[in-house]
Amino acid sequence: MRKDLVRLEASKVYLVTGAAGFIGFHLARRLLALGCTVIAVDNLNDYYEVSLKEERLRLLACERFTFYRTDLANYSELDSIFKRHGIEYVINLAAQAGVRYSIDNPYAYLQSNLVGFLNILELCRHHEVKHLVYASSSSVYGLNSKIPYSTTDKVDNPVSLYAATKKSNELMAHAYTHLYHIPSTGLRFFTVYGPYGRPDMAYFSFSKRIMEEKSIKVFNKGDMWRDFTYIDDIIAALERIIPNPPKANEFGDQYKVYNIGNNKPVRLSRFVEILEHCLG
Repeated sequence: MRKDLVRLEASKVYLVTGAAGFIGFHLARRLLALGCTVIAVDNLNDYYEVSLKEERLRLLACERFTFYRTDLANYSELDSIFKRHGIEYVINLAAQAGVRYSIDNPYAYLQSNLVGFLNILELCRHHEVKHLVYASSSSVYGLNSKIPYSTTDKVDNPVSLYAATKKSNELMAHAYTHLYHIPSTGLRFFTVYGPYGRPDMAYFSFSKRIMEEKSIKVFNKGDMWRDFTYIDDIIAALERIIPNPPKANEFGDQYKVYNIGNNKPVRLSRFVEILEHCLG
């Protein structure tokens, strides 16, 4: 661990995109608890219940929290937000989520995950942001069979459009870091769980079906592994990473990608067994 790490400064202005989402909500709440000013952006799409997103925003409401309902594809509105608030740190957690959803709705992923991310990069470039931290995903590992995953593993075989857009984000960020000296850090999140979590995630959907005494659809006979990571551990990692841009690499680029997980994968069939035992 680096010994020169600095703490988050309450005097800075932090932009959190996807602030009504699961991770974005918890990060914004932590930043506010530390006394920071949080500028929040979310389009409140209906990928899952909008009422849950609105409830998260209700819990965040305070004098140091400003929310804008807009889409990352709307460059002019985002630009006005950057100018109005003097954004210093950007944490981009907004994206069209869902691996299987991308099969039926590919264009939603292009607009949010590619066009939207390009807008964020351009705005970071023109407003001299001190550090861009963005969500990638463990799905970039695709067909890799080696466990545990390492950031040095090859990630050229995505098996979903969602994963392809996340790998593209890493490549785009690298290019902007190299060309325009924007410090950037990509975070490959593994399966995140906790309070106010996404209802489409396996732990919620499986639990609901078990309590309703319905069957669970499991692929490959449950012979898959998931690295479940509690939300507080994700936020602790973000709290360290945001105020500490990467050290320049051998090419002079302040660019880094991290895996954010607990390094203790669980077989999916075992996960279902535990849920069934706990829920009766």
